[in-house]
Amino acid sequence: MKKVSIADVAKTAKVSKSTVSQYLNKRFNYMSEDTKNRIKTAIEELNYQPNYIARSLKQKKTSTIGVIVANILHTFSTEVIRAIEDYCQLNQFHVIVCNADDDPNKEKNYIEMLRAKQVDGLIVFPTGENLDLYEKLIDKKYPIIFMDRLGPNGKGFSVLLDNEKASTIAVQHLIDEGIHQIGIVTTSLNQHLTPRLERVKGYRKVMRNNGLPVLDHFIINAELKEIKQSVKDLLSLSNPPKGLVAGNDLTLIEILEFCREVAIKVPQDIALVGIDEVPFASAFNPTITTIAQPTFEMGTKAARLLLQEINKENDQSEAVYRFDPKLITRESSKQK
Repeated sequence: MKKVSIADVAKTAKVSKSTVSQYLNKRFNYMSEDTKNRIKTAIEELNYQPNYIARSLKQKKTSTIGVIVANILHTFSTEVIRAIEDYCQLNQFHVIVCNADDDPNKEKNYIEMLRAKQVDGLIVFPTGENLDLYEKLIDKKYPIIFMDRLGPNGKGFSVLLDNEKASTIAVQHLIDEGIHQIGIVTTSLNQHLTPRLERVKGYRKVMRNNGLPVLDHFIINAELKEIKQSVKDLLSLSNPPKGLVAGNDLTLIEILEFCREVAIKVPQDIALVGIDEVPFASAFNPTITTIAQPTFEMGTKAARLLLQEINKENDQSEAVYRFDPKLITRESSKQK
């Protein structure tokens, strides 16, 4: 069966091939409604399918971007990806999403695969390694945006939360509730990931600013599978914390599961604030106080920046865009 060509569409619609091309690229300037309707009808009647490969070769771009996420299990990650996809769809860009599973080797393989597929740019939630590779891409002026992390040596464009402010708000909220013995639990700091380091830094700062001691053994960082044991050890101290800040959504889940398993009552035995809003926060018993990130605004910003870079509409070479966190007060942080 003969493949329908753009020339066939043009002949059926009684217009030029150039006009059909303009229609396919949604360039409707000076195009009458009658012309648009004729082309639309011809495409439907002939079941015409655009040849994206040929178009990519001609335009020297694929209208496709890659998104590499460190761990797609985070609520933050899935919501940001949704916003990126929504924005790209509105701008006729396709999105390929890759999950690195916090594995730097997998992350590197995805970078190489997406580059081989000639995607026009990347949005990356880095695992914390492959910094030399990212720096080379930046130096070559390859369009890349870092999400939830700072770029290597501060280079490139980054979109992330004001993480120090997030943990400051969380700790200050507990202090305002009359809780002064406060710990923070986060996943491992070994990869030197921006959010984790900055949230611990914010914790230390606000404790000092309130004249409260900063106890190193109240600062827990561990692999996710070790969180429950670490919390058990922390709460088994002779003088344990009365409040905890969970550094991210997966840490929060581990803490809540541990408390349920050993019959620790929240907030009566331990008050709790989680950084990252989670879908179950308002349905859990007790409801969970969280620090929410504006995920959809952040994802949209990253996608807009990347498309500007691809289209060479941005006269900057690097910039950091930080977004404000928001406290959502619920029952888990109130011991009064």
